[in-house]
Amino acid sequence: MRVRTALTVAGSDCGGGAGIQADLKTFLDRGVYGMSVVTAITAQNTHGVRAVSLLEPGLVREQLRAIFDDFPVDAVKTGMLGDVRIIDTLCDVLEALSSRPPLVVDPVMLAKDGTSLLEPRALDALRRRLFPLATLVTPNLPEAAALGAIQYDVLLKGGHGDGRWVEDRLTVGGQTRSFRHRRVDTRHTHGTGCTLSAAITAELAQGTGLETACERGVRYVARLIRRGGGDLGRGVGPLLHGL
Repeated sequence: MRVRTALTVAGSDCGGGAGIQADLKTFLDRGVYGMSVVTAITAQNTHGVRAVSLLEPGLVREQLRAIFDDFPVDAVKTGMLGDVRIIDTLCDVLEALSSRPPLVVDPVMLAKDGTSLLEPRALDALRRRLFPLATLVTPNLPEAAALGAIQYDVLLKGGHGDGRWVEDRLTVGGQTRSFRHRRVDTRHTHGTGCTLSAAITAELAQGTGLETACERGVRYVARLIRRGGGDLGRGVGPLLHGL
C-alpha cells in the first residue's frame, strides 16, 4: 500500500506549539507522512511572538516545486501565509498542477497574543484567489468576522465563543452540521487551530469524506485539550500531540 502524504504550507513556530511544527506532529499522529513548505520564521513561545520574518516568494515557490516534482501529495493545508506575494505564489503553483489534491485553508491572521500574521491587504487575495481552490476553509470567529461571508465549504471554529460548550459549525453545500464538546478550563490552547486543520487534512489524505474528516478532527483536538499540556511553558501552553 502506498504511504499517504500531507503537505503543510505555513510559518515556523520555534516553540513547537503551532505552525508547521504542530502540523507535522499532527500528521504523524494521524497516520500520514508529513511534508512542509515554510512561509515565515517566527520567534515565539507560550507568552507571545517576538519577531516575524517572511520568506521571499521565490524560495517559497522552489520549496513547493521541490515537493510536487518528486512526491505524491494526497492533501494540502495552509496556515500562516503572511502577504499577498506568498498567497499569489502558492496559487500559481496549485493552479498549474494537472491534478490538485484536497486543500484545507486555515486563514491565520493573528497569533494568540494578538500579533498580526497577515498583512491587511492580503484578505482580498485570500478571498479572490485561494478560497476558490479550497476544499474547506477553517476560520475562527474573529477571522470569520474579518473575512465576511465565505461562499465555500466552511468549518467555523467556536473556541473563541462563550459558554459551557464549544460549537464548531460545518457548512457544506448550504447544509450546516454542528459538532459540540464541553469547554475545558485550561491554558493549553496554543496551536489548536493549526492542529484541527492538520487533522482534517490528514483524514482527507487518507480518502475520508469531508464531513467525517471534520468530525474526527474535532474529536481529536477535543481529546488533546482534555489531556492538557503538562508543565510546558508558563503562558498559553501547547498541546501534547502523540504523547
